Amino acid sequence: MTDTAQVPAGDSNEARTERRRVRSMDTRRSVIWGERIASSVITVGGLMVIVAVLGIMVFLVRVVMPLMSSGQLLGQVAYTAPVNGQVMWVNGDEFQTLGISVDDGGEALVFHIPTGAEISRTNLEFSAPATAVSGTIGRDRVAIGFEDGTVRFAELRVLSTATTTERLPGGLQPLNARDQTSGGQVFTRVQTGDFRTLTPEILIGEEQQISELPIVALDYRTGGTVERPTISFATIDADNVVRVSRSRIQRNMMTGEETVRTSTVDLPSLPLADGVSATQVLLSGSADRAIVATTDGRLHRYDLRNIDAPVLAESLRATADGVAVTALSFLGGELSLVVGGADGSLNVWFRIQRIGARGTDGFELVQARTHTAMPAAVVDLSEAQRDKSFAATDADGNVWLVHSTSDQVLFEFERSGDATAHAQAMMFPRGDGILLMSETGAVEAWQFRAHHAEVTLRVLFGRIWYEGYGEPEFIWQSTAGTDLAEPKYSLIPLIFGTTKAAFYAMLFAAPIALMAAIYTSEFVDRRVRATVKPMMEMMESLPTVVLGFVAALVLAPLVEEWIGAVLLGMFALPTGLMLGAFLWQMLPVRLALKYDGFPKFILMAVMIIVAAGAAYVLGPLFERVLFYGDFKRWTTGQTGTGTPFMFLILLPVCYLVVGWLFRRTLGHHWRALVGDRDRAVAGRLDILRWLAMLVAAMLLSYAIAALLTLVGYDPRGGFVDSYQQRNALVVGFVMAFAVIPNIYTLAEDALNAVPSHLRAASLACGATPWQTAMWVVLPTAASGVFSAVMMGLGRAVGETMIVVMAAGNTPIMEWNIFSGLRTLSANIAIELPEAVKDGTNYRVLFLAALTLFIMTFVINTFAELIRQRFRKRAFQL
Repeated sequence: MTDTAQVPAGDSNEARTERRRVRSMDTRRSVIWGERIASSVITVGGLMVIVAVLGIMVFLVRVVMPLMSSGQLLGQVAYTAPVNGQVMWVNGDEFQTLGISVDDGGEALVFHIPTGAEISRTNLEFSAPATAVSGTIGRDRVAIGFEDGTVRFAELRVLSTATTTERLPGGLQPLNARDQTSGGQVFTRVQTGDFRTLTPEILIGEEQQISELPIVALDYRTGGTVERPTISFATIDADNVVRVSRSRIQRNMMTGEETVRTSTVDLPSLPLADGVSATQVLLSGSADRAIVATTDGRLHRYDLRNIDAPVLAESLRATADGVAVTALSFLGGELSLVVGGADGSLNVWFRIQRIGARGTDGFELVQARTHTAMPAAVVDLSEAQRDKSFAATDADGNVWLVHSTSDQVLFEFERSGDATAHAQAMMFPRGDGILLMSETGAVEAWQFRAHHAEVTLRVLFGRIWYEGYGEPEFIWQSTAGTDLAEPKYSLIPLIFGTTKAAFYAMLFAAPIALMAAIYTSEFVDRRVRATVKPMMEMMESLPTVVLGFVAALVLAPLVEEWIGAVLLGMFALPTGLMLGAFLWQMLPVRLALKYDGFPKFILMAVMIIVAAGAAYVLGPLFERVLFYGDFKRWTTGQTGTGTPFMFLILLPVCYLVVGWLFRRTLGHHWRALVGDRDRAVAGRLDILRWLAMLVAAMLLSYAIAALLTLVGYDPRGGFVDSYQQRNALVVGFVMAFAVIPNIYTLAEDALNAVPSHLRAASLACGATPWQTAMWVVLPTAASGVFSAVMMGLGRAVGETMIVVMAAGNTPIMEWNIFSGLRTLSANIAIELPEAVKDGTNYRVLFLAALTLFIMTFVINTFAELIRQRFRKRAFQL
């Protein structure tokens, strides 16, 4: 009797106390204390597990939460710089210390951004009034167009060097608490104790005559190498003539002498209506295309790949009717075109290559993104140098920082001065501030920190139209060969890859493991079970890194070379087992009982070996007959139809249908026919019946497959597509090998736990061992068997090393069993060692871990609810 034993009704407290006293006298004190200690340890251990799980979840949430935080404004200044003309261009250094402005009279002013103090002033000696200006993405190289049709190139840069304390010049004048100046330089103390020295450098080149008329718009790009840099620029003159010029510079590395050769090409005339003029021009960095905006809201794209024969590739409306294009800019990488309209609209266009495209060059401009419209006409756009954000300024003095990929407005600023004066904004090189300067010299600067601007819930779990893609898609690509590429953080391909890997692994593992558990629990000899079960449990001890290594270097090439034999083996192995079962059934009862132990098990093993050998020998013939001799070529759709593969897929289903129809229509007649016959005769009749059903199923399967082909269905391009060596099939094989021991062990234990009197009662009522196993033992052990399957699924979902080494690590979304995949766990293992701590990729990877945590939690909760239902049903037995 224990402390929890049921107490008869009416017992007094004294009686219960007496029984406890007697029990304490009968039980050794050490046993009582052992029970108490064990109970306490188990309780504390369980609580610690719960606390550990909650702690992991809290840690993951803590790391992930900054992804959703908004930006932070760190500082703001406003003042008026001492300029003498209308400001045309402004540039600032990456430390937000020095600014350089150029006015239309040719005066370059260097000023201290935090205070507005003048550092130096340089006269560039313009020979004519400046009418247009443009610069590179770094804003340190500038092209200036003039009223006389000439163009000059300038360099407005800030050089950064280090100066030790001993080398500081004398007479330093403090600018603020951080900066000091002397001789046109600014010195800033850094953490090492030395000084960062900022030196402005302003250079102006010679005039180049481009047109006889004033230049009204131009764009400027640089490229080439250090020894042979190239300059490309496009101009529009007052007569709406568009020209593209290329200057090749040969630089003598010994003497520094430069030789410039410039060639200019007139582009085809713009198709302009009366009263319409060109307002802006953009040129790509490689000078292979130019885009011109006009006052009627249209864009005209030129194909310049053959500079000697430029072509107007397409013309299209970029804004609503009657709305002019007022601002135009490329984003970093020049794959996205931002168009600002007079109605405040901000739209992003991609150049997409399509069949039947509108452009004569096979490309067309497509509006891919529509951002939140500004309150007034967009007058200026400035792109970031390191990501896909840009600063937009409107006519009412609003300055917005917009991230294009995530489609969110990060900051909304307002000008404090005269908002009607035209202003030009620039984003500092690090993307952590905006410098705005009006034509009258009014300066405003904002310093901020935009936390993980490229990530939103829509980016993580929605379709995004990325640069270079023809439509919105789920894409994971956190890194690329250049910093200008868009990071793509969609978790959907990783969730899909996790689901796909687990699905194919369980497709192989669950049937094999459950059938093996039923076989060893209900049918096999005890001696065989005592050998098989430990061997299965030993399989679980194999390191998954070893399994992944074998899968990648041995199994994947083998499956690729013998794909016909592998596919045939999936049907040959069950067929061999069935033939072995029928052969055993034809043995006399005396022999069947005598050799029911190891000999029967050996017969099954021999039949599996024979079936595998047959698949190996007949594999090439199988591939030649069904897949026209080349399975990999067939998967690409280059030969044959989808009928053979659909025939194989539908064959098991058709066999089940034929078996069900036979049982429903002729089953009782068949039992009457073979019931009184000799065991050997009945066995022969049974094998003939099985062969007839198999032939009928094959005919039915082929007929349905042919009908599907006739109506135009082809599995290729769907769940069957081009063959890759490291694919879901290989992953399914190896992960199934890793998962089978888990499922088998737990399911076999659950089946053995079923009380033996239930089996005896079923057999006594005339049921066969198979009927007893399926309709008595399995339902009773359903909760344990289901738990075993869920444990296997959890192992498959969280598996890492096998998918890292054997899955190809391609985050694509297709059910094709012959293509690769990337799972959440594999992605974390691959990318986390290279991720910058607290960076966007680092936190998104932790979000992937949190997603995996939530997935397993939901699956386990759902599985527990179902298991409880199975337990309630089992208790009724």
